[in-house]
Amino acid sequence: MSNLKSPSAPVELGAMDLPAHCPNDAMPVWSSHPRVFLDMGTNGHAKCPYCGTEYQMRPGEAVHAH
Repeated sequence: MSNLKSPSAPVELGAMDLPAHCPNDAMPVWSSHPRVFLDMGTNGHAKCPYCGTEYQMRPGEAVHAH
């Protein structure tokens, strides 16, 4: 179990930030865990299974199929 706390607000992503992954570039090296790619799904929301950080798409941004 991780001792890391998720941020109080979800990390907002734009379409240019996809594919979403955690840890993200703003996280300090000491809090790193294996990189995991996140499925933003149809609701534009995902949660990291390692650290619990929540990610969401910015209002007006959309997840597009590839």
